[in-house]
Amino acid sequence: MRRRVIFRNKGLPYLLVLPQIVVTIVFFFWPAGQALYQSTQIQDPFGLSTRFVWLQNFAAILANPLYVNAALNTLLFSAGVTLLSMSAGLALAALADRPIRFAAVYKTLLIWPYAVAPAVAALLWLFIFHPAVGIIGRALVHAGIAWDYKLDGGQAMALIIFAAAWKQVSYNFLFFLAGLQSIPRSVIEAASIDGAGGMKRFWTIVFPLLSPTTFFLLVVNIVYAFFDTFGIIDALTQGGPGQATETLIYKVYVDGVVNLDLGGSAAQSVILMVVVIALTAIQFHYIERKVQY
Repeated sequence: MRRRVIFRNKGLPYLLVLPQIVVTIVFFFWPAGQALYQSTQIQDPFGLSTRFVWLQNFAAILANPLYVNAALNTLLFSAGVTLLSMSAGLALAALADRPIRFAAVYKTLLIWPYAVAPAVAALLWLFIFHPAVGIIGRALVHAGIAWDYKLDGGQAMALIIFAAAWKQVSYNFLFFLAGLQSIPRSVIEAASIDGAGGMKRFWTIVFPLLSPTTFFLLVVNIVYAFFDTFGIIDALTQGGPGQATETLIYKVYVDGVVNLDLGGSAAQSVILMVVVIALTAIQFHYIERKVQY
């Protein structure tokens, strides 16, 4: 017979969850409310007074071609980072799940990049691919390849995608490896006895059983690409060249901190929050139906 935990003091459960509620209110709901209020305001050039302008900030932002360009950059960047980091994490997890020598050492080394700060990760890639001081960058230039991500927007976008994906591979690797190790070996052995090859076993048995992990990582990686890649972009390209790598989160910083357009920056943050919430809701509504729990 299962024993149930009974709280004799009815206020104890509320007291236990109170710290988390306070943290959520202070660090999420309060800033979100402040951003929503600020998005309806406009300041004078000296920042001495504000004026209520309703939705004019939103209208100005959506009519701005630079904002549309940042939105397109964000879609390309997020798709590239999510696809690359998840596929690399899955491939590495599948290799590490095999019985090989020094497996613990390999797993530890694969986890390390997740502990690197985004700005530090960007500097590592800068020292590798910088056309003047980078090892690979100088080699490409000496080989006659016109490599200069500071002047070529396509090269700059590819570089920040690889840098951001490299930073996230370790996170995906951990969850995919845990998912692979939770799959019963008897199921895979039964498929082997039935004559299924390695690739067929993976795509027809292993990968469908990983669908809950894959769905979770899909949501996390999209949120990561939208919000947590500011440090990488700022350290590598500063949104350049010519706004070629300026994403929505970086444009919020440029307009709010650099250009001091607090109302427009707040409106952009509200739009970005709504977009991410909508994308997450769409994923839960449509993609989760195909998840096999």
